[in-house]
Amino acid sequence: MSTVLCSCLLGDNAKVRLKLSKMLEEQASGLYPDDLPEISVPVVEIEMKGCRREFYVGASGEELAIGTPVIVEADGGFDMGIIYSTGRIALRKLQLKGQTSEIDKLPAIMRRATEEEVQEFAEIRKREPEIRAACLNRIERHRLEMKLVDIDLRLDQQKLSVYYTATHRVDFRGLVRDLAGEFKARIQMVQITTREEARRTNTQGSCGCALCCSTWMQKIHSNPFAEKPQMPDSINGDNFSFNTIGLCNRPKCCLGFSKSNGKCGNGQGNGRQNGWPAVGTTFAVRDGNAVVEGVDQQKKSIWIRYVSTGQKRRISLDQYNSMTGRRQGGQA
Repeated sequence: MSTVLCSCLLGDNAKVRLKLSKMLEEQASGLYPDDLPEISVPVVEIEMKGCRREFYVGASGEELAIGTPVIVEADGGFDMGIIYSTGRIALRKLQLKGQTSEIDKLPAIMRRATEEEVQEFAEIRKREPEIRAACLNRIERHRLEMKLVDIDLRLDQQKLSVYYTATHRVDFRGLVRDLAGEFKARIQMVQITTREEARRTNTQGSCGCALCCSTWMQKIHSNPFAEKPQMPDSINGDNFSFNTIGLCNRPKCCLGFSKSNGKCGNGQGNGRQNGWPAVGTTFAVRDGNAVVEGVDQQKKSIWIRYVSTGQKRRISLDQYNSMTGRRQGGQA
């Protein structure tokens, strides 16, 4: 996985996301229902460093536009973020997360960020390679079996968050003491998953687009195949791994949204509108069921796995249509 980490809160990628958010604010507010809960204070969604978005209570009487840098309350201090959504859209997002009853517990926006604070925030971001190198040096010194993913020094420089992955429990008490002594700040060690690691890279996937988990997907910890147990968690060494495995070495999140409402020939699973089956489609064969595990339209082939034996096989689209009883371009 790439180690080029996201520090783009003031960069080009953030500008694109904020532009799209402004378009949504201007054109799509009418799509949200009118029966949103009544609130006494405005709710604002703030984008923080690392593509992390949190909800805050807006300053009363002050109109804050999307893209405005603001100073927000943090754990025992303050930090800086960029306003990502406001008004009905922010409230609707909060409602979808089931947190409308906890508005009184949300932290508050303190004020707009000054030009000096924005410049200071940019300087801290420039220091991150140096801080990261120091953390790596301490990890190697303590011989800890962990992978450093990202670091986040807060604007007030009173707290340093260290994000890492590990396959087992790590005793990092000595590391924390060393880092606290060097940076004169509270150290927070945060163990994350490979999905979170991929999200924080904020890079492009094999499709050429920015990762879904870095852009529009919020529930990055949920398994998109939780309701489709026939889809394997990992596929190793096969030609169709390009179609299914993402940078996190897990099934691509987008595959959970790639199915249409069409039915396969036997009424099980879903099919694509262009005639190709969706990954995860189950269909009946002579000795039980088989599952579509990959589609390669360039080679005009489909990879399937027999449920009873676990055997994998590559077939053509015509063979698949014959096995499922479908006619070319339509249903049987």
